Amino acid sequence: MELRHLRYFVAVAEALSFTKGAEKLHLAQPSLTRQVKDLEDEIHVRLLDRTKQQVSLTPEGRSFLADAKRVLDLSQEIVK
Repeated sequence: MELRHLRYFVAVAEALSFTKGAEKLHLAQPSLTRQVKDLEDEIHVRLLDRTKQQVSLTPEGRSFLADAKRVLDLSQEIVK
């Protein structure tokens, strides 16, 4: 897992949209979708429920979001 995977997941989770997350990150939406799916496959946990109209966090996704934000914040502190 790389920090970019966490950043990508956080963007989607906060926007509850792959399209809006991709816009925020200046990425193509299919690429972002693939990266988040790769993260889920790597950790063997479904973080997001997807339908054609909606993206929502699973209970595991809500927990992972809080942890991912802490890791990203800590990584920024380390750099400073």
